[in-house]
Amino acid sequence: MLHPTALISAEATIDPTASIGAYAVIEGAVKIGAGCVIAPHAQIIGDTWIGEGTSIGRGAVIGDKPQDLGFHDGIQSGVRIGKNNTIREHATIHRGSKDGGLTEVGEGNFIMVGAHLGHDVKLGNHCILANAVLIAGHISIGNNTFLGGGAVFHQFLRIGDYCVVQGNGSFSKDIPHFCAAQRINRVTGLNVIGLRRQGFSTEDRNTMKELFDLIYRSGRNLSQAIAAARERAWPAHAEKFLQFLEAPSKKGVCQLRADKEDE
Repeated sequence: MLHPTALISAEATIDPTASIGAYAVIEGAVKIGAGCVIAPHAQIIGDTWIGEGTSIGRGAVIGDKPQDLGFHDGIQSGVRIGKNNTIREHATIHRGSKDGGLTEVGEGNFIMVGAHLGHDVKLGNHCILANAVLIAGHISIGNNTFLGGGAVFHQFLRIGDYCVVQGNGSFSKDIPHFCAAQRINRVTGLNVIGLRRQGFSTEDRNTMKELFDLIYRSGRNLSQAIAAARERAWPAHAEKFLQFLEAPSKKGVCQLRADKEDE
């Protein structure tokens, strides 16, 4: 199942059930798991592990050097990709920028054409990154989140679980769990449709709406709203949302914004 034109390093470990396509390049101590499909002209480089059942599209480049001016070739870092991911044509995933640093992709993700994951990114499970999504370095993305085509994200921010982000958006601040976001650093509400499709109960959704309104629509600033929310106990999903807000990155958190503000 190895095409005769593929270039495969003697250091690589490839499961015998994996398929390596024409002119693919497997360079260095790559590990490729059972049932993986590496399409023609893909390149898998260095300390990169590909979990079983994952497919890598034509022309994708996984494990190359990070786009970091402080990086040098002696740094030992890598990429870890979990099981059953689909990574389509010309996607790029760069390795970590410091010794021991890893860029990590969980399980069951769908990374579409031309998407980019920069160095030291942590991507959870069952996410969809549409065409040309650009993820800068050191970004953390949760589980079951959808990022629309052409959306761009500045380094060091966090994106929570069960989020939906509109295509062509531009973000330099955290997007909390369960939220919908669009345009420039704008949260527009909860991802209500997504939560319903993912099986969240009416009670859970209503509780999260109550907490969302307290945080974003009560007229308080963020710290005041969190303090007010802490005057009572919340169920698990709402508590998770609140904890996210209590530990923002240095970028801060996206705010609820009216349409007229940046049109």
